[in-house]
Amino acid sequence: MGSYLLTLMIFVPLLGAIAVLCVPSREEKVLKTVAASAAAVPLALAVLLFMQFDRGSTAMQFVERAPWLPAFNIEYYIGVDGLSVPMVLLTALLSFICTLASWNIEKGLKGYMALFLLLETGMMGTFCALDFFLFYVFWEVMLLPMYFLIGIWGGPRREYAAIKFFLYTLAGSVLLFLGIIGLYFWTTPHTFDIVRLAEIGKTRPQEWNPPFQWLVFIAFYIAFAIKVPVFPFHTWLPDAHVEAPTAVSVILAGVLLKMGTYGILRFNYPIFPEAAQFLAIPMAVLAFINMVYGALVAMAQTDLKKLVAYSSISHMGFVMLGIAAATVPGNPGAAAAVNGGVLQMFNHGCVTAMLFLLVGVIYDRAHHRDIYGFGGLAQVMPTYTGFVTLAFFAALGLPGLSSFISEALVFIGSFQAFMTITILGTAAIVLGAAYMLWTLQRVFLGEVNAKYAALPDLSPREIFCLTPLAVIVVILGLYPSPVLDLMNPSLTHLLTFFW
Repeated sequence: MGSYLLTLMIFVPLLGAIAVLCVPSREEKVLKTVAASAAAVPLALAVLLFMQFDRGSTAMQFVERAPWLPAFNIEYYIGVDGLSVPMVLLTALLSFICTLASWNIEKGLKGYMALFLLLETGMMGTFCALDFFLFYVFWEVMLLPMYFLIGIWGGPRREYAAIKFFLYTLAGSVLLFLGIIGLYFWTTPHTFDIVRLAEIGKTRPQEWNPPFQWLVFIAFYIAFAIKVPVFPFHTWLPDAHVEAPTAVSVILAGVLLKMGTYGILRFNYPIFPEAAQFLAIPMAVLAFINMVYGALVAMAQTDLKKLVAYSSISHMGFVMLGIAAATVPGNPGAAAAVNGGVLQMFNHGCVTAMLFLLVGVIYDRAHHRDIYGFGGLAQVMPTYTGFVTLAFFAALGLPGLSSFISEALVFIGSFQAFMTITILGTAAIVLGAAYMLWTLQRVFLGEVNAKYAALPDLSPREIFCLTPLAVIVVILGLYPSPVLDLMNPSLTHLLTFFW
């Protein structure tokens, strides 16, 4: 099982998508069961991976390697380390939850589930690929399912949002592809081996002459910054979130945004450490803009889903600040910064997934998301209010909940590298608390809106989807060591590229 664990995690959803297409459209219960089962297998395997992973090793584990296109040194080469395992686990968990959350899809259920499972294959492969060509294939596999999921099953402006998402992502993909091809032809012998390219970046960085290094680093950075998204490449995100179905919004914010920061850590930093060091301050400035700008725009929103979307831009700024501080030579807090940044990737995935699921619940009942259109829901939907309160407090970084730990580590690790930026960046915490608490007040407190006095509370299926995320938020807020111990050796090894 161990030698093929990752392959099963990647391709079982693809087999599930094929199985879904073989089920008659009228058999909706069978479609739902097959889709949920296909998503449950990678989750079970991800838990097994988490338990069997050697936390003391910095090497790639569960490696599978076989020739694919030998004439061009292209391999089926996959493996995981402490950076990728949390992302694999997050992807598997959210994909399973989202298949259950999608059971209320009424139009084209078969096509929806098949595309969703194909999307999971692309996401899993992206976090496991150790061959750059293979990585690019999985990266592109995600694009079309997400385009159709937004464009067919989205809201009133779904075509506009889907095309905007497609064009932004495709522009980044072109830059990514050009950079990969440049690396391939620059090395002798030509290779797409990510581990080998990183070894060159660590031991023989002089092989990348300055013009080449800068061009490829910037191409990669823009490609991944679009995914994060980093200001000013962020404008596709609110449109995509608002128009996407609930489960697709969860995947978009919970997993796809993390692929941007994952790409920077996996490729930009180890392959081009000198360029990463030189650009540390500009990257920190962009992180600060994300943090504060995203929070300010979130405060101005009256659409609940847009508020959560802009809050994601703000919270991903924390990740960017942490990983920027990790590249600063002599920064004694580099380990805390990069660990906090990657932990924030995982924590944000769980918290924002809760938020988008909860927005979807109220939209299904009230058929709108206008914050001022509610009021007093705490008296009508107490269980729902409890989950929302927990998610809001986690998002604003309340001590005892998961985001507090990761944000605190980011600020501790960034303070000695970017003192002014870090101090100013704390404004994002205050702004985050302001818009979260203000929203809580407007939607849940005060007099009950008569139109919604009889809204039903959470169903058992909805509680089942939300509970695992709530448990993770609480446990990692009190005891984050299971994830930190998993990540720390690999991230500490990454720091040696800058020492």
